[in-house]
Amino acid sequence: MLNLNSLILFSENPANLTAFYKKVFQREPDWSGGEFVGFNVGVGMMVIGPHDKVHGKNANPERIMFNLETENVENETKRLEGLGAEVIAQPYHPKEDPKETLATFVDVDGNYFQLTTPIKMS
Repeated sequence: MLNLNSLILFSENPANLTAFYKKVFQREPDWSGGEFVGFNVGVGMMVIGPHDKVHGKNANPERIMFNLETENVENETKRLEGLGAEVIAQPYHPKEDPKETLATFVDVDGNYFQLTTPIKMS
């Protein structure tokens, strides 16, 4: 079986993207090496760093989205809005699972991410 180890967000301005996620995660990165940093998030790591072929904001933010789990999507949405995060979709219940709550945001590089209530796997 494969396990997701990490997610890498490449950026033309990784310092700016790192500053944004420091506020989201309310802490300093857990790892750094060269121009890369990593935040331990659950069982995996989110890494931010430069890439010579990445320029400007994400032109297709719907292509991939990552979810951050929280017990209270509504409160976290208010906190992230207070940090200046742009909300794409206020908290809602998806038709696939009306017990789940989601909210969608865009980061400073134009990448979409969501807050979600814990998903119970059967």
